[in-house]
Amino acid sequence: MTTRTFGHVTLTTPDLDEPGLYLSTVDTLDSPRGTVQDFAFGEADLRSLDLTDTQLITGRITGLRAKRVEFEGLNLHGVEITSSDLGAARWGDSKLTRVVLHDCKLMGATLAGLVLDDVLFEGCKFDYATFEKVRATGPVAFFGCTFTEATFTECDLSDVVFCDCTLELAEFGTGRYRDTDLRGNDLSTIRGVTNLSKVRIGHGQQRDLAEALVNELDMALGDD
Repeated sequence: MTTRTFGHVTLTTPDLDEPGLYLSTVDTLDSPRGTVQDFAFGEADLRSLDLTDTQLITGRITGLRAKRVEFEGLNLHGVEITSSDLGAARWGDSKLTRVVLHDCKLMGATLAGLVLDDVLFEGCKFDYATFEKVRATGPVAFFGCTFTEATFTECDLSDVVFCDCTLELAEFGTGRYRDTDLRGNDLSTIRGVTNLSKVRIGHGQQRDLAEALVNELDMALGDD
């Protein structure tokens, strides 16, 4: 079992190099049975990738690039996705358990109704992405990710850790953020400050949040 710790959470990540585990190379992630298991897939340039009601169990995806991505009911368990460009993916109503996304691009993506448990996003780009009704039911961490102008709406990000992330003009809408760990990030340009009750911040970030609130409320500073 492999674990990694970020802030106050410890995640269990896939151990795909454990002795006795063999990953078979596959040329598609689609299966008439609806399940692909113990697999390796990658170094593929696709015009489109559509997966519906599919389970990917214990596998590695590397160097996947797709111009159009539609995932619906795509559940991942024990999967690692690395150096992949999923573009403006539409990914809905899925569960991710013990999953790592490393150095992936989901710029402009729509992630709706995802349930996350033991999930690590590392060095990923979510610029202009929309997170809607995304729910963390176990440890979740975003490490070194970018969220420029990303939007979070009706999400439950309780206990989620954002570590060394770029949150420029990211908007936090209504949702649950109890113990969401925002320490170590520049919060001066975020939007939706008033929705972030009960989050964790570090010493000195009060000034960031004050600046963000002044900008969001379009306050004018002056002596007159």
